[in-house]
Amino acid sequence: MKYKDRITQWLHFYVRPTVKQRTFEHYEGVARRQLIPCLGGYELDALRPAVLQAFTAGLCGRYAANTVGGIISVLKSSLKAAQRTGGTDREYTDSIRMPKPREKEVSCFSVAEQKKIERCVFGSGKDRLCGIVLCLYTGLRIGELMALQWADIDLQKGMLSVTKTCRDRWQGGRYVWLLDTPKTASSKRKIPVPKQLLPYLKAVKQRSRGSFVISGKGGADVSLRSYQKTFERLLDRENIRHKGFHALRHTFATRALECGMDVKTLSEILGHQNAAITLNRYAHSLWEHKREMMNKLGKLL
Repeated sequence: MKYKDRITQWLHFYVRPTVKQRTFEHYEGVARRQLIPCLGGYELDALRPAVLQAFTAGLCGRYAANTVGGIISVLKSSLKAAQRTGGTDREYTDSIRMPKPREKEVSCFSVAEQKKIERCVFGSGKDRLCGIVLCLYTGLRIGELMALQWADIDLQKGMLSVTKTCRDRWQGGRYVWLLDTPKTASSKRKIPVPKQLLPYLKAVKQRSRGSFVISGKGGADVSLRSYQKTFERLLDRENIRHKGFHALRHTFATRALECGMDVKTLSEILGHQNAAITLNRYAHSLWEHKREMMNKLGKLL
C-alpha cells in the first residue's frame, strides 16, 4: 500500500475519532501540505532510513526546527500506527536525526510602552479594549480572553477562571468563531486579578450588554482577527513598534519576574505544564535580577 493511502485511512479512522477537531485539522494539514506531496507515492516498505532522512533534511532547509519537529511527529505517529495494524513489518522513524529545537526569544513591551498602552485604553472610552489591560495583568492568551465570560470572573473574590478558549476557523469562505476546550489540563486554571484592576472591570461589566467580556455592539461576538487588528491600530496611534498580541502575555510574565514573582507561581498562572517551560522561555527576563543578586554578593568583598 502506498503511504498516501495509509495516512488518509489513519487520519479518518484513527485520529479523527480520538482527538479534538483542532488537532485533527493540524494533522490533516501537515499530511496534505508536506507528507503526501513528498512521500505519498512511496510504498510503506520503501520508507527506509535514507528516504526519511532526506525528507527531514529538505524540511530543515525550509522551516524552523520546531516546525520540522511537528511535521516529523505526525510522520512518526502515522508509520508507527501502520506497523501496529499490519500495514508494514517495520518502520524506521527512530533512525531520523532531527535539528535541535531553539527556544524563541520572547518579545515584550518596555515599561514606558506598557504605560502608553494602558493610558490609551483607559482614555479611549471603549470598553472592549479592557481585554488588552486584562492580558497585561493576567497573562491570558488571546483565545482565552475572547472566550472569557463575565460568569468566569468573581469580582468579589478577585478571581478569574480559565475554562475554555476560542479560535477562528475558515469555513464556507469566511472565518467562523468557535469555542473550544483548553489545549492542555494545565491551561484550565484560576488567576487572581490584581485588586487595582477590579473597579475598572466592575464598571465595564455594568455597561456590558453581552455575556462575554469582549463583545461588539449589542453583545455580538468579536473574532480573534478583528481584535488583533484593533490592537494593531492602537499601537499605530501610540507610535509603538508593532508586536503580536501574544507580546502582552510575554510582557506580563516579564513584569512579574521583575517584581520578584517566583517561577513556580508564574508557571501556574500562565498555564504552563511545568516550571521548566517558564524558566527556559523567560530566562532572559531574569537578567536584571541576576545582576542585582550578584551585586549583593559583591558586597561581601
